[in-house]
Amino acid sequence: MTKLIILGLIVVYVGGAWKFWKGFSRTNFNPTLVNRLGFSLLWPALYVVNESYRRNFKKALKG
Repeated sequence: MTKLIILGLIVVYVGGAWKFWKGFSRTNFNPTLVNRLGFSLLWPALYVVNESYRRNFKKALKG
């Protein structure tokens, strides 16, 4: 059961990073590769602690 939960978390993490990466152009962030990579990889932590990031994350997922 634990392996299934870990697999589910990995799928959600990778899916969120991929969707954010693809929709990055809809955000207000500076479109550099470093920003795109960092914001895509750190999305769970940034989503929890930063309201501005949450708004931009939602913008990126719409589309």
